[in-house]
Amino acid sequence: MNWIPIILTLKLALITTVVLFVFALPLAYWLAETKVKAKPIIETLVSMPLVLPPTVLGFYLLVAFSPQNTFGNWLEEVFGLRFVFTFSGLVVASCIYSLPFMVQPLQSGFSSLPKSMKEAAILLGKSKWNIMRKVLLPNIKPSVLTACILTFAHTMGEFGVVLMIGGNIPGKTKVASIAVYDEVESLNYAAANHYSLILVLLSFATLFIVYWYNGSYLKHLGK
Repeated sequence: MNWIPIILTLKLALITTVVLFVFALPLAYWLAETKVKAKPIIETLVSMPLVLPPTVLGFYLLVAFSPQNTFGNWLEEVFGLRFVFTFSGLVVASCIYSLPFMVQPLQSGFSSLPKSMKEAAILLGKSKWNIMRKVLLPNIKPSVLTACILTFAHTMGEFGVVLMIGGNIPGKTKVASIAVYDEVESLNYAAANHYSLILVLLSFATLFIVYWYNGSYLKHLGK
């Protein structure tokens, strides 16, 4: 069995989770705190990948990032960036597609914290960064873990988006889910079974960590 699709899948899931956590954290905090009238619109946009067919999202990303398009051509001419049929394109597409899986648990965690906790930290003269790092994040550990694990697991199972934006280039954009499809198309069910079984085990392990940790955390709190 060729292990490169599995390695590419894990690499994509890890990079997507790290990048998305950095960008989604301030967004989730802002959504939990803000009372602007446009909040429902922004929440809807963030949640759109949950209901949108992956091929539709992948198609529009393919059109947007294509060098034949104005935006894609501008990215390539000005910054030297090409996202179509590249691993970088897979990361960008995965970040957009997995956005709600990172934002929603974090937003829920921030919303559940009592306002007095943040107010007390402000009165003690702590900076916004220290309040986030030393007060807020430690108190939403289950939400942080849930967001990261769900994003990681969701990225491992992506198919439509990665196929549309990355194609099927061995060693470059051919991840495990596409390898399964390829092997089935070739009637090589044994290889398809190997890839599928590994994805099932990885998915089970990541989700088990969430339930085990959250259960232990609530037990520790006496709930």
